[in-house]
Amino acid sequence: MKNISDKILNWYFSKKLLPHWCVLMLDCAIVGFAGVFVFWMFTKPIFFAFNFERALHSVILFMLLSVVGFKLFHIYSSVVRYSSFVDLMKVAYGNLLNMVLAIGVSQWIYYCHIGYFHYFFIRHVITIFIIATLLMWGMRIVIKKLYEMVSEDSKAMQTLIFGSMEGGVALAKSIRSQRPAKFNLRGFISHDGSFKNHIIMGVNVYEANEKLEVVIKKEAIKAVLVSPLRINSFQNNESLQDMFINAGVKIYMANNLKEWKAGDDMTDVQLKEVSVEDLLPRDEIKIDMASVGQELTGKRVLITGAAGSIGSEMVRQVAVYKPAAMMLIDQAETPEHDVRLMMSKEFPEIEAKTVVTSICKADRMERLFAEFKPDYVFHAAAYKHVPMMEDNPSEAVQNNIYGTKVIADLSVKYGVKKFVMVSTDKAVNPTNVMGCSKRICEIYTQALSKVCNTQFVTTRFGNVLGSNGSVIPLFKKQIKEGGPVTVTDPDIIRYFMLIPEACKLVLEAGTKGHGGEIFVFDMGKPVKIVDLAKRMIQLSNAKNVEIKFTGLRPGEKLFEEVLNEQENSKPSFHEKIRIAEVREYDYEKVSKQIDDLIEISKNYDDMAIVKKMKEIVPEYISKNSKYEELDKKTNIK
Repeated sequence: MKNISDKILNWYFSKKLLPHWCVLMLDCAIVGFAGVFVFWMFTKPIFFAFNFERALHSVILFMLLSVVGFKLFHIYSSVVRYSSFVDLMKVAYGNLLNMVLAIGVSQWIYYCHIGYFHYFFIRHVITIFIIATLLMWGMRIVIKKLYEMVSEDSKAMQTLIFGSMEGGVALAKSIRSQRPAKFNLRGFISHDGSFKNHIIMGVNVYEANEKLEVVIKKEAIKAVLVSPLRINSFQNNESLQDMFINAGVKIYMANNLKEWKAGDDMTDVQLKEVSVEDLLPRDEIKIDMASVGQELTGKRVLITGAAGSIGSEMVRQVAVYKPAAMMLIDQAETPEHDVRLMMSKEFPEIEAKTVVTSICKADRMERLFAEFKPDYVFHAAAYKHVPMMEDNPSEAVQNNIYGTKVIADLSVKYGVKKFVMVSTDKAVNPTNVMGCSKRICEIYTQALSKVCNTQFVTTRFGNVLGSNGSVIPLFKKQIKEGGPVTVTDPDIIRYFMLIPEACKLVLEAGTKGHGGEIFVFDMGKPVKIVDLAKRMIQLSNAKNVEIKFTGLRPGEKLFEEVLNEQENSKPSFHEKIRIAEVREYDYEKVSKQIDDLIEISKNYDDMAIVKKMKEIVPEYISKNSKYEELDKKTNIK
């Protein structure tokens, strides 16, 4: 018998939606049934028998009147199987209107002594529509529940949702409406314990503690979905993350929600399985993008390194504010072509010129500046790989330092309002050629800012997740190949930031800076690279992947700083951005030293180049490098 009923239900729910007139007929029939039931309930059997025909006429009249309320509130237009609280409230409002109309009609029957109809007292009419409302609610709830039971996929993962308030509930409604179902909701996790032992949407709310392990095993939980309002809370709860990962539970977050607010719909939400970047602890960074937009809208913006990880994201974020025109410069042809395609697709209304060239070509840069006349310059072009620059210091000087000098000098010559340079935490107490080259760039632009009208602003931050030089792409490749995953040292730590976060901070610092500042970003909590590797191996479900320690690379530090020992910082307009109080340099002296360094680099004598770099930046002490002997000679003297 059960198999037959299941087949009938499956047949019904596999068909197209019921026509509106069918829903209307059902609702009217419920009103009719409620009327007859109330008449029977409030009368004696003999009175019921002799007055049934007149009462039925009144009930039919009530049914016809009900169409008014059903029409005004579009009750029969809703899809019954997807009924929500809003739909139930519409039923109540419609029946409330119908009840008022029915009371009016009953009074008309009474005062006009129309014998064709039976007079229903006001209390009877109210009872009819209370029962009708309850039955109409019940019909919708039962059909919705049957639909959920019939359409439930046996392959759907037993699921918990982290976050028991608006975001979690909205997410729960979204997954329950998905067909075929991928997730089967088994409960909510209260992020702060305030809803523990409660029931929401028919499932339990659990506290985020060690007892959750029992629930995971008992309910055979295979997935956890994170509410968009609780992502930061989840990211900073490493013990909870470890509990899920160790239990083999997959973690999902919303993929296409930019800024979800309470009350927003999640019908089209796309859930993605998290990567290690999504789980790193961080505090939410709020940026005053409105003021950034006011600065950039209608301006001419030039971006160097526009095809790189940071540069390409800068391009996207600047383009949102509709600048008058953009010039995008990079020497990498294929990535630059990708940027061109992205701009033509996503921002076709913006005039964007993509230029393939090197910033070291002074004559080409001169012509581009003369033609474009930028208002803002965002300088992200640089060689950044520490081991590569350690082996090729001449390129670090000629690209990073000379290239920056070319762009900075042209910015002054052609009246650029603001020049924003992207620097690195490796410029602080540098131990390698790359870090020192960026420190020299900082020194030059800061000194230049004091002798011209162009405002030079430097932004300094650490590693960005997902960038071309990040360890994460390397670890992913090594895990995919079965290992080993190579980590230089068990104690090495790094600060990490998402590319969009870093770019937003660059934009705010750059547009709000007044010139001469070095802005230092709060990178949050440092992460041990070996822990990062272990977490990535666990998330990938890879088996027998080992971690191999290879030793620090030339010029590499165990940890990065954001200020050197002689520097302090002061607060700025943003709690995540501080202003470094650094030593000031005389422009004429610095410019002469850098010119000498550039000339020396043309001889490609590594030792001579690095020796000169150390003269300009005395705090540059090499580590794990052939250039350490230069420091020894200095100490002997």
